Amino acid sequence: MDIELLREYCLKKPSTTEEFPFDENTLVFKVLNKMFVIAPLNKWEKGEASITLKCNPDYTIELREQYESVFPGPYVSNKHWNTIAIYRRELHPKFILKLIDHSYEMVVKGMTKKMRESLNSE
Repeated sequence: MDIELLREYCLKKPSTTEEFPFDENTLVFKVLNKMFVIAPLNKWEKGEASITLKCNPDYTIELREQYESVFPGPYVSNKHWNTIAIYRRELHPKFILKLIDHSYEMVVKGMTKKMRESLNSE
């Protein structure tokens, strides 16, 4: 998976935007201003591609126990977020896309009814 595939995949999701809210290296994809993917571009440039994704707390633990490439991420709640070391190539790209879908769905699930309805109207 390369950064352009990640970008195209995320931006196809309803009401998704891309921003650099923290610094010029940290690309963040948001749905209605709520983060669902964090991608540190400086790591991608070094060949250490990773993303941080929102996750169901039980699934968070399950993924960490099952895969070495999944671990707690910096600067986020370790209960609700996992970092995925893409560069290790342990996880199939299609599985990574499913984890991105899960992250998006978790963020949408936590929104108000009004926000979810605005997504459905697109």
